[in-house]
Amino acid sequence: MTSTLLIVQFALAVIITITVLLQKSASMGLGAYSGSNDSVFGAKGPGNVLTKATFILAALFIANTLSLGYFYNQERLQSAVDSVETKSLIPQSPIALPKATPAAPSAPAVPAAPSK
Repeated sequence: MTSTLLIVQFALAVIITITVLLQKSASMGLGAYSGSNDSVFGAKGPGNVLTKATFILAALFIANTLSLGYFYNQERLQSAVDSVETKSLIPQSPIALPKATPAAPSAPAVPAAPSK
């Protein structure tokens, strides 16, 4: 789910950038910030199709960002260590060890006398 939302996030970022760059500038560069008489959207308001598209895309971008944050936070509560089986971490020896070892070695047996 999060990978799909992340792809949508990148696509929205590219589309928003393109729609902002396609819009006609209401003022000359940074002159809008120096106290010009233009309002934020000009005299006609946000009636332009690109402006409306930018608002819609920005709302989708914000909603997608919030949902990504929610889903990443839900995944943070789960740990990869919780899903590991601890029985599989202990190696099982294929060779069986003797159950009890004698305290002292036994004496060697006396060889039988050769028969004549």
